[in-house]
Amino acid sequence: MKTLLWDEPATLIDLDGRTPVIGTIRECVMHFAIFKPFAKEQARILLTRPVFREGRKTRTWILNPDEIALLAIRLQSETDQPSVT
Repeated sequence: MKTLLWDEPATLIDLDGRTPVIGTIRECVMHFAIFKPFAKEQARILLTRPVFREGRKTRTWILNPDEIALLAIRLQSETDQPSVT
């Protein structure tokens, strides 16, 4: 998957039909990170621009829980790094 920019528009949805989170990739990933395990299994991020994925012939519009979890790890690692000023 190509590197997504944190400020790209996205919508966090779940398969239980709760109210979606409409915002940026960063906001969606931050919400996902605080979900309980069951809610994480049900979560998906709907993108406004499709992305290419390794092993697929077409671009896709939805990120699955495992992909969102990787983004949460990336966000955490970027947040933990001290800023250079």
